[in-house]
This record gives sequence, C-alpha cells and structure tokens, in this order.
Amino acid sequence: MNSVIEEKTGLPSNGTIESLKLRIDGYQAHYLKAGSGSPVVLLHGGASDSGDWTDTMSALSPYYSLYAPDIIGYGKSDKNKSGYYLTEFVDFTLDFIKTLGLSSIALVGHSLGGRICLDIALHHPYTVRRLVLVDTVGFGKLAWWGTFLGAAAWGFREFMGRPQPYPKFLKEDTEDKDWQCLDKLTELKVPTLLIWNRRDPYFSVNHAFRAQKLIPEVSLEIFPGYGHAPHMKNREQFNNLLLDFLNHEQG
Repeated sequence: MNSVIEEKTGLPSNGTIESLKLRIDGYQAHYLKAGSGSPVVLLHGGASDSGDWTDTMSALSPYYSLYAPDIIGYGKSDKNKSGYYLTEFVDFTLDFIKTLGLSSIALVGHSLGGRICLDIALHHPYTVRRLVLVDTVGFGKLAWWGTFLGAAAWGFREFMGRPQPYPKFLKEDTEDKDWQCLDKLTELKVPTLLIWNRRDPYFSVNHAFRAQKLIPEVSLEIFPGYGHAPHMKNREQFNNLLLDFLNHEQG
C-alpha cells in the first residue's frame, strides 16, 4: 500500500522546503516539497537529484505547490544495482503523483526528467495542464562529446573503486538507444515550453528546433552560452520564465 511518511529528513538551506519520504509499492522514495497552490512536479536529469530544484522551489513557492522527487535509483530514493528501464521511471513518477493525490499538474523536466514528463504528457494528457522541457532527451542522438564525457566519468569512478551515484539505463529491444520520440510529438495535447542552452554538449539546440516544428502548442526559449542545465546556470532568468509560463493559464 502506498503511503506518505510524515518524516522530515533534513532540510535544504531554505527552511521553507520540506524533505519528506514516500512509500510506493514496497520501496521508499524521497522528495522535496514547498509552497501552496496548484501543483508543479519537477523532475531532475540523469546525473543529478532533487537538489537541483531548490532555488526554483524557493522562488515559486509563494504561488504554487512544488514537488521534486528523487527519481527511483537517484538521491535518497531506493536503488537497485541492475538499473532501470524508461518505463520504470515513468511508472514511478505516475505512482508518486497518484500517491500524493495530485491532479491537473504542471510537469517540469530536465534532460532524462524531461523525457519522463513527455511520456506522461503523451499518454496521460488529462493529468497534465502544462509541460516544460529543459534540454530534454528524445529529440535526437546524444552528441559524441556528451557520450565521451559520460563514459569517462563512469570509467574513472570504476577505476578508482568509487560507487556509481547514478543507475544504469536499460533499454528494451524495440527501443531507440537515445529514447527518440520525434514521431510522437504531433500527438502532444499539452501547452509546452521548451528551454535550451545555445551550446549544449549533450543534446544540440537543433533538437529543440526539430521539436518546435512538431509540437502543436509550443514556445521555445534559447539561453545563451555553454551548458546542459540552464535552470542552474541562469537561475533567475529560468525562474521568471517558468513563472510567466505557469501564470499565463490564469491570465
């Protein structure tokens, strides 16, 4: 039986953000919660955890209820050594939303988190009122430089005998190795905001241009400079843009 464990597990720097645990299908998940109002769920990328979102949660907490889980296999959530399929990440997020009793949510996802959000928006459109995708997986192939960086970091930790902080990604036989889904974007029924760095070493800004041409109701914002996490590098600009996008439905 799924349940919320009312236990604070140590707060981030801003005391208005709660650090909580949730039991889902026999395993334990950790998440951050802040604010009040319409729910916004924030999903981190494939080499991170919920801590990426603390600044955004602080900025938007006067206006919205914000939830940032550690995706299963990450952060303080339970992990297994064998790895996870994309469907398992998606099912985890859906169970997280259901267990907390959230409805008509805004979904915000970075990189892997964006791909999870996109899958939910495609298959459960009436659950999602707004979608924000940040340098997201699925619109093209991983760049060779990004492949090298990821493999080098993994190999270095293995050589040094250090534990790998992130899970393995498992792929079904029928799945594209980059989880590409361009052919499905015309079916998206949710108002969508794409945010991208001009020079992303993992997923080229051209991926965003491709997606922009296919998503029926979409806007695109390109942040200047190099990097894969505009929500971290340009925090104030990102937070203002996100708030404007979420508020637009209420105007």
